[in-house]
Amino acid sequence: MLDSKTPLVEMTDISISFGGIHAVERASVDLYPGEVVGLLGHNGAGKSTLIKILSGAYKRDTGIIRINGEEATINNPRDAKAYGIETIYQTLAVADNVDAAANLFLGRELTTPIGTLDDAAMESKAREVMGRLNPNFRRFKEPVKALSGGQRQSVAIARAILFNARILIMDEPTAALGPQETAQVGDLIKQLKSEGIGIFLISHDIHDVFDLADRLVVMKNGKVVGTARTEDVTKDEVLGMIIVGKVPARAIPGPGALSE
Repeated sequence: MLDSKTPLVEMTDISISFGGIHAVERASVDLYPGEVVGLLGHNGAGKSTLIKILSGAYKRDTGIIRINGEEATINNPRDAKAYGIETIYQTLAVADNVDAAANLFLGRELTTPIGTLDDAAMESKAREVMGRLNPNFRRFKEPVKALSGGQRQSVAIARAILFNARILIMDEPTAALGPQETAQVGDLIKQLKSEGIGIFLISHDIHDVFDLADRLVVMKNGKVVGTARTEDVTKDEVLGMIIVGKVPARAIPGPGALSE
């Protein structure tokens, strides 16, 4: 039986190359139920590529992925979804001209016995899942393009958890949001954590990671520099990991750590 001691995700010695260039080399990360793990690093550090392997967008060259303690076969996004893995990209990929319910069921619409769209059932389910995630959300009848950035994030997250995602990948979830909307997304993440959902948070914003993540993983040149509990390191120490690969005493060094 799965418990909090069994990782939702274990990625071990993951490597992938493009044209002979190592985009990710021997990277290992894990994620536990109800935990947020922040992935940090410069552009090209390998963090997005590593997570795209988990989401099925890329197929790894070597390494093992375990989901709930069992080895997983993830060759495409459909495989990832079957394991309860959903990705929420910075662009959100929501349909601007339709409402929240239509977005939640996009491509998976409910129908009546005679084959017509069951709008009432979809709206009822949308209200249920949005109420659980964001009780203050009221704008069910408006097209998504009329919503704020934080509300649009709510819709994107609700669509993921509606279909029983247990592992969420969030790519720059607060990019281009103001302080109030960033706080709203933070509240959404806390709600997801309380439900035992594990989250990989990809971000360039060190403040975001310190506010939201329980642990952080720093990557550089395709390798994991180090892993640390957020409370055990300072922002300056994390910057040192990102820029030069120097790992502080309370972090666990990875293959990409600076050699003394």
